[in-house]
Amino acid sequence: MSYLIHRAKGTVDLAAAWDSSCWQEAEVAEIEHFRPEGSDHRPHARAKMVYDDSGLYLHFLVDDCYVLARHHGYHASVYLDSCVEFFVQPFGRGGYFNFEQNCGGSRLVYFVRDHTRGPDGMAAYDPLTDEEMGQLTTFHSLPEAVEEEITAPVQWRLAMHIPFRVLAGYVGPIATATLPGSVWRGNFYKCADESSHPHWASWQPVPQLNFHWPDAFGELVFA
Repeated sequence: MSYLIHRAKGTVDLAAAWDSSCWQEAEVAEIEHFRPEGSDHRPHARAKMVYDDSGLYLHFLVDDCYVLARHHGYHASVYLDSCVEFFVQPFGRGGYFNFEQNCGGSRLVYFVRDHTRGPDGMAAYDPLTDEEMGQLTTFHSLPEAVEEEITAPVQWRLAMHIPFRVLAGYVGPIATATLPGSVWRGNFYKCADESSHPHWASWQPVPQLNFHWPDAFGELVFA
């Protein structure tokens, strides 16, 4: 399955509503493939993307329950919280980035060169530097900290700008003039490992409980 990334028409406001003009043209990726290891909680999560000369814009909308955000700061274990994730492999080859953010906006980002699992985790990866992490911009609708789990139904949003210059530091130059028609690869995810109702969902299904599965990435096609 492929996802078409449209070019933004004008300025993109990360805080703008899901159906606002700057996001209205974006296609919706439904994050609907749930791993059987999870609980019976099935949040409705979906993502949108657009791009411009500066980079990628990503927007998640989640109808959720049992929400928490207890891990804070760069490279914290945000996947343990109520979390949305975007994995992307520029040019559809080589290494990939995992952009993971909890509902409070704290983020973990690696460039994964070898996802092979060993006793100490993945074989080879580079955490983004603090300077690179600071170039990423995020909007989150919930507070940074949600220490006491929100058990009632709640809708939350998270939007992010990923500058091409950050990606280029790991994969080489990205010429925006030649992006139309090019194909990258990636996947969108929703998880909450340590909530009272853990779950793991993806846009493209993964063959086991492991989001680091680039063979399962779908196509991301630039319009």
